[in-house]
Amino acid sequence: MRIGYACLTVGVLETNFKSCMVKNSNEKKLLEIIEYNLKSLNNIIDYNIENNIKLFRISSDLIPLGSSSVNNIPWWEVFSSQISSIGSKIREADMRVSMHPGQYTVLNSPNEDVVLRAIQDLNYHNRILDSLGMDRKSKIILHIGGVYNNKEKAIKNFISNFQLLAQEIKERLVIENDHKSYNIGEALEIGRTLNIPVVFDNLHNEVLPCDISKDDQYWIRQCKETWEKEDGPQKIHYSQQDKGKRSGAHSNTIEIEQFMNFVGKIDDNIDIMLEVKDKNLSAVKCINSISKSKKIKALEVEWSKYKYNILEHSHLHYNKIREILKNKNEYPVIEFYKLIEEALNIEETIGSTVNAVLHIWGYFKSTATEDEKSKFIKLLKSYEEGKKPKDSLKKFLGKLAFKYEEYYLLNSYYFYL
Repeated sequence: MRIGYACLTVGVLETNFKSCMVKNSNEKKLLEIIEYNLKSLNNIIDYNIENNIKLFRISSDLIPLGSSSVNNIPWWEVFSSQISSIGSKIREADMRVSMHPGQYTVLNSPNEDVVLRAIQDLNYHNRILDSLGMDRKSKIILHIGGVYNNKEKAIKNFISNFQLLAQEIKERLVIENDHKSYNIGEALEIGRTLNIPVVFDNLHNEVLPCDISKDDQYWIRQCKETWEKEDGPQKIHYSQQDKGKRSGAHSNTIEIEQFMNFVGKIDDNIDIMLEVKDKNLSAVKCINSISKSKKIKALEVEWSKYKYNILEHSHLHYNKIREILKNKNEYPVIEFYKLIEEALNIEETIGSTVNAVLHIWGYFKSTATEDEKSKFIKLLKSYEEGKKPKDSLKKFLGKLAFKYEEYYLLNSYYFYL
């Protein structure tokens, strides 16, 4: 079982992506952004390898205006060396990558121009995967599209327009149920008609069910039949509902007990793409939780990243976690992550925030300049008096961490959560 995340990272240096608008684009700018984004992707792949993450969705924003005629740069040739190097790393790590075009890539639209742009966008996504040297196990995931007041006709349009795709794209394409228009039963009907794999999304099925008498495991088994050996292991999407937001909104993090209950009922030979706001953080959490090695060192590394966030929210949970990590012969992974989840759900107070801030300031108080010390004292006082938000303090401390190269702090989640 491989567990992965989508597109972006949280708390990992030099992994962000840049973009540009059509009106601001020119060849020089596009080349600079492509080079920058490829370096970020390379750093993400390195991070994934280091953290045993073997499933990853590459951002569609990798190449700015990639499917637009505005970008006529043969980037796959200009940057062939960099792209080839990244592809080699992915293959050597046995990492499976995929891509997921956005909401405007609609293959079943009644508008011919929209369909043409969708095909161009699919060509662009396929070119990225081809340039990386990926085989057909690296998939392009697509939603079926709109209903356009006639679902039966819209389904026929999807099936018909699918035939317009190049064969190599047909072999990569998989479809997914969504939470607004097409339930898993309809996705399966289309997938079986076209002989292409279907990705099951648990949260979409919860919001827009096909048959409430059938559980997730039933639909996962049904979808498995659409995956052939050449397609690689079955892939599903897993997410949890954000309890404070609209139906279908992804949660900030994956609650580990709920996840473990889910994976305990499914086949081990399934790849799970997490769709969650804290991205790689939840991926590492879930990977550690199903790990067979059960080494306390993995949790100690995680603690080094979370500790000041936990201190900011709850000193009680901070002490509890430190206590359960003392026994080096145990692997209290579920308890560890449950305590982290509980702590992060506790609203921080002025006192708890100041406590964490002073711990962070301890890294700089002997090296900071007199001006920096003075500014820190003023910011701290202003925060305590309610005149400044805590973000002003954290932003200042983040700048100091970069200046003084405190990578222990920079590699923690304190400045990101």
